[in-house]
Amino acid sequence: MKNKKTVVLGASTKPDRYAYKAISMLVDKGHSVIAIGQNTGEVEGVKIYTKNIPLKNIDTVTLYLNPTRQRDFYNYIIETKPKRVIFNPGTENPEFYQLLKANGIEVEVACTLVLLTTNQY
Repeated sequence: MKNKKTVVLGASTKPDRYAYKAISMLVDKGHSVIAIGQNTGEVEGVKIYTKNIPLKNIDTVTLYLNPTRQRDFYNYIIETKPKRVIFNPGTENPEFYQLLKANGIEVEVACTLVLLTTNQY
């Protein structure tokens, strides 16, 4: 398995949240994780940042933000130039799909947890 440097956007320290579960599973599967959320904290040794930090060599951004909240991150994600952005259930956003595709970024509408569980990540 290849380590895919992943940004979890919408990270949470609440164990019942899917973003928390995604961070845990990504770490467990050996991926490098950068977490950005509303509140600071830590999940599985991964610090949650509350501000956009400079990013390089990102393979995947996995979204846990609703489409309205995503708007604040459009430029940040595009400037980061990830290979792909995963839109988890509830984050679907056709407007953002078009912007990403126009910038050569792959769009995947899927569930990160399912992709990891089925070795399709």
